[in-house]
Amino acid sequence: MNDAVSIATAVREGKVSAVEVTKAAIARIAARDNQLNCFTAVTAETALTDAARIDREIAQGNNPGTLAGVPFAVKNLFDIAGLTTLAGSKINAENPAASLDATAVAKLKQAGAVLVGALNMDEYAYGFVTENSHYGATHNPHDLQRVAGGSSGGSAAAVAAGLVPLTLGSDTNGSIRVPAALCGVFGLKATYGRLSRAGVALFSSSFDHIGPFARSVQDIATVFDVLQGEDDRDPICTKRPPELVLPQLNQDISDIRIAIAADYFTKGAEPEALAAVQKIADAIEVTEYVTIPEAHRARAAAFVITASEGANLHLDQLRSRPQDFDSATRDRFLAGALIPSSWYLQAQRFRKWYRDRVREVFQNVDVILAPTTPISAPLIGQQTMILDGEEILVRPHLGLFTQPLSFIGLPVLSVPIQRQNALPLGVQLIAAPYNEALILRVAATLEAKGVVSAPAL
Repeated sequence: MNDAVSIATAVREGKVSAVEVTKAAIARIAARDNQLNCFTAVTAETALTDAARIDREIAQGNNPGTLAGVPFAVKNLFDIAGLTTLAGSKINAENPAASLDATAVAKLKQAGAVLVGALNMDEYAYGFVTENSHYGATHNPHDLQRVAGGSSGGSAAAVAAGLVPLTLGSDTNGSIRVPAALCGVFGLKATYGRLSRAGVALFSSSFDHIGPFARSVQDIATVFDVLQGEDDRDPICTKRPPELVLPQLNQDISDIRIAIAADYFTKGAEPEALAAVQKIADAIEVTEYVTIPEAHRARAAAFVITASEGANLHLDQLRSRPQDFDSATRDRFLAGALIPSSWYLQAQRFRKWYRDRVREVFQNVDVILAPTTPISAPLIGQQTMILDGEEILVRPHLGLFTQPLSFIGLPVLSVPIQRQNALPLGVQLIAAPYNEALILRVAATLEAKGVVSAPAL
């Protein structure tokens, strides 16, 4: 029982108790996390209390929810009542404990899931590697010398290693999709504003999304359905009624128009990353190509906006206590604080133009395929890499293919390509806003064909 749906079914049917499942998860974390460094806090006591309550509900003949007894953990920028929300920082450790759970945490608990802890990340979610100077690097379960990706590295690695079947992360420029790809699991960035961010420490408000990591498409769809719905606590959360995707998963995909992203998304990557896209295309007989115009400018504009918004959010601390930041985060925030306002305004004008152009692309296609990362997981501490014969920096270029899509809030699922005797890679399934059901249907078909899967445990 590695997946959430199987665990919940077994718990509801009385084949295993929620307490037993929770104790097993806590034991796995205790046995393995000293190598992986996924967790910054383990909430064993409250988890066992919650699990015992679920068992009592079942004994009384009640249904405790879709995710009954499923252990989960969240990136440490989600508020957990009774814990201080670190957001990967030393500075935030001085804050009081959160009084309320983040909306997403509360919704998963209401569905019967059991929270077992908080997960490591890049400081203030600014990074693609989860090499945190305060709390240490998270290690990739496939090779402990390599990064898990970021900024939701702890979230991806915990699922890939089988410590828990479900986690939550956040995605600004690729912070769910990059670690999902490098760790070989599924990671969903929903449409901007579709899932509530209330109780989540933000990095760049006009970009930030939340979403789940899991080992199966069914688990991703189940969590997405649980998390949907408006929330007055998050001013950008949609008023659109939930559209359940789980009942649509097994529908035929012959009516879905699928194409491969051309041009920008076929350059600057290792051949194996492009081969992963072709493997998926071949499996579902996709031969069409489509161009997302000016994707390179979208990435540049994304850099400008996120650096500016992130720096503005932390300006007081940058002035008063710069030495208490992770140096990599601090230097990028300081650079962001120096960006001229005219650049920021121009980037936002371009953003509107780019959104309109991509909307036109989606008039002729429903789902687009693209690599998630240009390479598989680099080594921890690796500064540069060679791509197309050119030496470039690792950290910023891990988001090469994710940033142009975050820029306008598109829903994207990174699906894992497992390769024999090689590190995992990911492929992005991209759709127009509010079309999560389409990408999850395509992913379910690929999973049924055995083309995409999480690593065996």
